[in-house]
Amino acid sequence: MSSIAAPGERGRSRALPSSLVWGGIVVGAIALLAIIGPWIAPYDPDAFSVRVRLQPPSAAHWFGTDEFGRDVFSRVLAGAHYSLGMGFGATALSLVLGIPLGLIAAFDRGWLSEAIMRAVDVLISVPPILLGLLVLAVTEPALWKTIVAVGLVYVPIMTRIVRAVGLGLLAEDFVQAARARGESAAWILAAEILPNAWPPIIVETALRITFAILLGSALSFLGLGAQPPASEWGLMIAESRPFIEQAPWIGLAPGLCLCVLLIAINLLGEGLRELLDPRLRGRG
Repeated sequence: MSSIAAPGERGRSRALPSSLVWGGIVVGAIALLAIIGPWIAPYDPDAFSVRVRLQPPSAAHWFGTDEFGRDVFSRVLAGAHYSLGMGFGATALSLVLGIPLGLIAAFDRGWLSEAIMRAVDVLISVPPILLGLLVLAVTEPALWKTIVAVGLVYVPIMTRIVRAVGLGLLAEDFVQAARARGESAAWILAAEILPNAWPPIIVETALRITFAILLGSALSFLGLGAQPPASEWGLMIAESRPFIEQAPWIGLAPGLCLCVLLIAINLLGEGLRELLDPRLRGRG
């Protein structure tokens, strides 16, 4: 039987957390720029022009030019889709692999669960940057390989989170009722556990995107991600090191954009946590 909420309660339930709103606006704006960037960029991001090399920010070049005379603003616009693609692609891979492994580890409770969790413990004990380097060190550097490497790095973390959520849900009455009805393990996992596990998974996914972008940029900075002449932000920062005193704007522009994107995604994740966590809905 449905209940009628008081006017004050209805108003509070409709209000979105400010962090969710502002984070969503900034992330949405950067995503839009990543899509339309090639059409609104004032210059070809890969076009060389020795005559205008190392020029400071001006009306003609908003973010200045680099050592090859390339427009930094155009390159930052072109690089947005690299960073977003790396974060979302790697996180999607970690979800595709981590969710099934976590659900199996939560439900099985036998040798399979033990094997999965021991492997997870071993992989989590290795720092993410070292694990990413280990995955990439055996192949030629490429952006798609960086996405795969970063995604694999975060599979153990996602597996552990999903398993923890699944263990909590397995003790709920609706799961016990499904077991009493004789439902199969696959049906319980797909129809009972997974739909109720999505809120914490969504929140964790938003935070994982932040770490994936940061790790992907770090690997590109080390030369194991995107390769020149790509305009990926981590690679742009790496290429600006010899000119940090002469032309600091070359690395400052992509660095600030990267910081803004990471802060916005963190705000988005925090807002999702406030919105989806029932323990926080009444605060404010």
